[in-house]
Amino acid sequence: MKLSRKEKIVNQVVLALFALFALVPLLGVVLSSLTPSAENFGGFALPSRLVFSNYADAWARGNFSVYMLSSVIVALSVVALTVLLSVTAGFAFARLRFVGSSVLFYLLLLGLMLPAEAFIIPLYFNLRGVNLTDTYWALILPQTTQSLAFSIFWMRNQFRTFPNEVIEAARLDGARDSQVLWRVLVPSTVAPIMTMALLVFMWTWNEFLLPLVMIVSDARRTAPLGLAFFQGQNTTDYSLLSAAGVLVALPIALLYFALQKKFISGMVGGISTR
Repeated sequence: MKLSRKEKIVNQVVLALFALFALVPLLGVVLSSLTPSAENFGGFALPSRLVFSNYADAWARGNFSVYMLSSVIVALSVVALTVLLSVTAGFAFARLRFVGSSVLFYLLLLGLMLPAEAFIIPLYFNLRGVNLTDTYWALILPQTTQSLAFSIFWMRNQFRTFPNEVIEAARLDGARDSQVLWRVLVPSTVAPIMTMALLVFMWTWNEFLLPLVMIVSDARRTAPLGLAFFQGQNTTDYSLLSAAGVLVALPIALLYFALQKKFISGMVGGISTR
């Protein structure tokens, strides 16, 4: 249905308002991070001059080089494990027949409704019993498990919508199940897999509760946890706090802008049979 000129204008105005509501707070944080500390009282104001050294000061004083490295290690490990497990499990649920597959799949979906607060304390004692607390594995394994419910659901839907005739043609050519998965399905679902990986990376990077409970040593703190400790030490220096917040959020923003075409294609386009 073709929109009238008036409807297009209304749509553009509404979208512009939503964009404004989203961007103004972000702009305020960026401007605050560039304001001299002596002039920053926590409100939204234009700085008299731009002080880029706030980022260097926040980076050095907050030990963010260590925290960023920890977040990168954990996030990349979770993404790698989640992609591997969800692709194989999604293929099994979508294309293979085995006893109890439907029941098992719906039990798996319960993970989408279970908040971390419900199991964080028992999980801590379980991991402490096997000496995994205060290690990267105490973050990687639980966050991989948390991500699998959504990721398997996502990949199952992608593989179920793949044209059956293409898969049947591959089987007639002698392709085994593993070959159908890795040579036919996966190359055609790169965009959805990239979308899923970006979402999992974002969720893992922003996770706060799990590192707060599981991690004690400063060397293994993740960026959001390090930011919380940094905030406690610099409660009135709004310029440094804003600069630290920008530093922690910057990797996610850069990653999204670098992969936005794949992300949008995976969200709206799905599989590609070309």
